[in-house]
Formats: sequence, structure tokens, C-alpha cells
Amino acid sequence: MSAQPDAYTAALDRALLHALAWLASLPTRPVGPRVDADTLAALSAGPLPPAPTPAAAVIDELASFAEPGLMAMPSGRFFGWVIGGTLPAALAADWLVSAWDQNAGMRFATPATAVLEETAAGWLLDLLGLPPKADVGFTTGATMANFVGLAAGRQWVLERAGWNPDRDGLAGSPRVRVFVGAERHDVIDLALRYLGLGAPIVVEVDREGRLRPDALAELLDAGSGPAIVCLQAGNLHSGAADPMDAAIDVSHRHNAWVHIDGAFGLWAAASPSYRDQLAGLDRADSWATDAHKTLNVPYDCGVAIVSRPEVVRQVFGVHTSYLVAADGTPANPGPGNPFEKVPELSRRARGVPVWAALRALGRAGTIALVDGLAANARALAEGLSSLPGVEILNEVVFTQVCVSFGSDDRTRRVTQQLLADGSAWMSGSRWHDRDILRISVSNWSTDAADVALSLAAVARACAATDAEGASTDTSAADATTAARPTDPRPPSDDRD
Repeated sequence: MSAQPDAYTAALDRALLHALAWLASLPTRPVGPRVDADTLAALSAGPLPPAPTPAAAVIDELASFAEPGLMAMPSGRFFGWVIGGTLPAALAADWLVSAWDQNAGMRFATPATAVLEETAAGWLLDLLGLPPKADVGFTTGATMANFVGLAAGRQWVLERAGWNPDRDGLAGSPRVRVFVGAERHDVIDLALRYLGLGAPIVVEVDREGRLRPDALAELLDAGSGPAIVCLQAGNLHSGAADPMDAAIDVSHRHNAWVHIDGAFGLWAAASPSYRDQLAGLDRADSWATDAHKTLNVPYDCGVAIVSRPEVVRQVFGVHTSYLVAADGTPANPGPGNPFEKVPELSRRARGVPVWAALRALGRAGTIALVDGLAANARALAEGLSSLPGVEILNEVVFTQVCVSFGSDDRTRRVTQQLLADGSAWMSGSRWHDRDILRISVSNWSTDAADVALSLAAVARACAATDAEGASTDTSAADATTAARPTDPRPPSDDRD
């Protein structure tokens, strides 16, 4: 083996070839994978080869093996699970991040990636209208971004209650009451378990899943002690946001830390057309979002934003002789080290593709991206509502559409037919005690043609479902007729 530059050339050439072939296939390939995991596991069974294999051959083998088991998530016809695609500049930047192979934890060791991430952070705060001095950390995704915001909140409210969690831990501490909307994403509960905060207090929501500030006020009034309120920008089903201004007013009157889970919906704040839905957003204390959703950078990249740098750095900072501290003072903490803002001491430079995406889009392009996703959601909703027996269940306020095809049974069967067709992918879910088809528009490349092809696929699925149902009904009727005696008199009894 050799560390010479040409040692990489053949493998990278093959990787480029396979990557371009994959990207070229996206407009026409079926969206779903052609084989399941168990089939691939059986094919991959075997011992580790005893001898080395040339790197280029390994890449060819990898691409050939994986291709039938890949889902076309970057396709413009993929609308499942709020998963974005990848902008060209972000993908290319991610390749460079891998080639550079920087452990992006310290400004001193990796100044280039640190400054690129700091620049991207400043652009994000400006686009979203958040406090310019907030700390921004790049996490694996919104789960850990929520973890960061809630960890900072836990630290702040316990210290205000006179408890030092760094010294004394959580055993014996005042209970931290955490308030969440009834339709929050489950990752909030997951992060609370990670943090040892237990089950949250659930607040009533309206028909669109928006937290009710009056109900929040009643619950806060009913108790005392340290409190965290989790609000939501972008309901998983409706796309609606909690009423930020009113809920934050209530929360801050009770000295609660306010955290916003905005995995995809926080990006509405970047657009003049949608930011009014999030009025008051900037007055929260922490925020979480994903760049690999609405911004369309490669997996994985979450964004944790905390308004009080001194708090988040206290929670995640490490001070030891072999790590070089960033310059700063308590009054002016400076940019800090990247590792002080996230749970990982070692990580790749996730913020560099964010820099590349924003640099390529600019302000106008970012706004156009957000507006375009929302426009495609409306177009899908309008097209679907024209089909017989189809009902749109939510107010389409951003990028989410929830669809019923009548009964739960018909909805499930239409969903199955749609996924079997392969032309588009939309995930099933359950909302308001009804089975639904949930559409999440998150890909920058989705265009009018993708919308039309997807609507046609749903129409075919409806027709196939109804034809299958009619055939089943006819078969059942034929079977009943065949079993019925032709003589209207009762059949004879053998005992005669």
C-alpha cells in the first residue's frame, strides 16, 4: 500500500463514474429499492477475503452490490419521511470534506473548516432572523440538535433554581418540567430520555396540531419550579407551526426556557411568504433544524442553535491540556471551538456543505428553494383533491400534505399500489385516528413534470385499487351464488 496521490486516482475515478451513473438514473428509475435487506444480506454472506483487493475493484464491487438495494431518495418524485435531496455544490463540497479528512473540532487545528462553518452559521442566523450572537453547532441531525438545545435548557433552568448539575448531577435536583404539544415529534421524547428528564407534560393542540397557548398557561400555572417549553415549527403531518409569539410570552412569564423543534419548518422563516407563520421565533432560547431536509445538503447534517453561547459551551465544552482553547472572555466569548457546541469531540466538517449550498443559492436562491417546495406541495394537494374519493385533511400551509382515499382500507390499498408502481414514493401514516398518505415535499429538484408524473401514479393506484375491489366483490358474489341452492325449497334431510 502507498500513500502517494496516485494511490487514490483509480478508486476515485471509478467512484465518480458510478456516482454520475446513479445521478443520471434518478429521473427515470423506480423510486423504491428492487431488493430487500434480507436478500442483500444473503448475497453478502461470506468470510472476509484472505488477501487484499485493489481499491478500484472494491468500488466497482460496492456499486454493483448496492445498486438494486438503493432507494431513489434524491429523486424529484420522492416525498417520504421529510427527506431532502442534494444540491450539486453541497454534494461536491461533501466530497472535498471527505478528501480533506479534517477532524473539525478545533479552530487551531482546522482553521479552514472552522471559518467556513462560522460563515455558514452567520448566514443561517441572518436568513432565519435569529439572534446574530447565538452559537451554532453542526450535529448528525435534528435529533441531536434538539438534544443540544434541551441540554442547554436543562443547565440554565437548574442553575437558576440554585442547583449545579455539573457538580451534583441530577439525583436530588429539582424536577425540570418539560411541556410539549400533543403532536410533537417523538425525537423530543427521545432527547428527554437521553437527558434523564423523563416523560414530558403534554399540552393540548388544535386541529392542525398547533399547541394552544391557553392550555400551556394553565399547565404552567398548576405547578412551579424549573421549566422548559418545547414548541414546534412544522408539524409532521400538517406542516403548521405553533403560535410562537403567544406561547413564548406565556413561557417567559414563567421563566421557562423555550426550545423550538424546526427540523424542516424552521426554514419557513427564510421566506417573506411564510415567515409570518413563525412570528416571534427569534425570542426563543434555542432552535433545532436539519440542513439535510429543506436546504438539501447530503446526509448527515443537523443544526443546533443556542441564544446563550456561555450555556451551551458549559454543557459541551472540554478543558484539558492537549486541546487548544479558543480565544475569548466571559464578556466576549468569541467564536469558540466547534466541539463546544455539539456532543461530539471528533466529527467531520458537516458545516462545509452548508456553506457551499448557501454560497451557491444566495439569499434569492434560498428563498426560491423554500417557496418552490411549498408551491409543489400546493400543486400536489390541488391535483389530488380533483381525484374521486380523495380528501386533503390538512391546511396546506407549507410542505406537508395529508391525504385520505376514503376508508382506512382503501387508503392503505392505494398506498400499497402506489409504492408497487414505483413512479413516486409517498409514505403512509396515521393522523386523527385515520390512515393517511403523507406527502413531504423536500427535494430541490422536484419540478412540474415530477408533480404531474406523481399525480398520474396516484390516479393509477386509485384505479387499480378500485378495479381490484370490484373484482373481489364480483368474485365474492359469484361464490355466494354458486353456493346457493337453485331450488327455492329447503334441501332434503337425509334422515327421511
